[in-house]
Amino acid sequence: MNLVRRLLLLAALLLALTAQAAPDIVLKPIQVSPHVYYFQGEAGMASQANKGFMSNAGFVVTPAGVVVYDALATPALGAAMLRAIRQVTSAPLKIVIVGHYHADHFYGLQALRQPGVVIAAHRNGRDYLRSDLARERLAQRRAELAPWVDERTELVSADRWLDFADGQPWRFELGGLHFRVIDSSGAHSPEDLLMLVEEDHVLFAGDLFFSGRLPYVGDANSKRWLQALDSMLDAQPSVVIPGHGPASRAPRQDMLLTQRYLRYLREQMGNAVQELLSFDEAYARTDWSAFKDYPAFSQANRLNAYGTYLLMEKESLQTGKESK
Repeated sequence: MNLVRRLLLLAALLLALTAQAAPDIVLKPIQVSPHVYYFQGEAGMASQANKGFMSNAGFVVTPAGVVVYDALATPALGAAMLRAIRQVTSAPLKIVIVGHYHADHFYGLQALRQPGVVIAAHRNGRDYLRSDLARERLAQRRAELAPWVDERTELVSADRWLDFADGQPWRFELGGLHFRVIDSSGAHSPEDLLMLVEEDHVLFAGDLFFSGRLPYVGDANSKRWLQALDSMLDAQPSVVIPGHGPASRAPRQDMLLTQRYLRYLREQMGNAVQELLSFDEAYARTDWSAFKDYPAFSQANRLNAYGTYLLMEKESLQTGKESK
């Protein structure tokens, strides 16, 4: 057998093995109100074991069509969302709201992009899609989450970029239900959007609200994030669907973990900056025992602390300039 034939046979075998390794994913929607459903990802970070299913997404069924919030972390998960929605309703998919452009929330858009479907996102998302960071993240996911993310996975842009220059939410009506898309950009990411389903009193909060696990903070503005959490309850939602973890029917109480964690990060890293400690010194001396047993601590806490340390340095410099 010549070398070319051997290589062809090996390629065919690899394709067959990949196909066997990537069967259809089955998602089960959880109903939280008369019109609203969501998919709850597993705890922890994206991995081969969970096939990237570690974030939440949801949908709203109206007589005139379906509104989707977020698209999960892979095209396969996006396709599984569509199949699950079809088990609930035959109404057409109309609008997809991108909560923010982090990989675990929008790679599934590829499967939801269809004729007649409008994908809407914050205009700041354009900057992310053009960035080197977006390309590097895709390459990383292709390496770590194959075959769920592979060379066929695309970064999908929006059909409608939302501009909140007037400070007002984007309101729309579909099938008798009223929706409010709220700008919270700059808190967790530059393009954060919340979505309120008014008649059902359900708020899709994206990654501004984590339930039962620590948030990924990274380079987020934790000061603005805390302000957003305080104002999130202004709409008086009965149910809040977070970006990760179970839906909350006691939003004020369940918000406390995220608030306590962000405030603790700011307090500890802020003190370290004032004392001119290095980050390594600050991290080593901090008592993390109140948070170490929560999901995602080992993967996210050091990065969260480092991002907050840099933010507190920046805030300290700004305060110094303002006092002169």
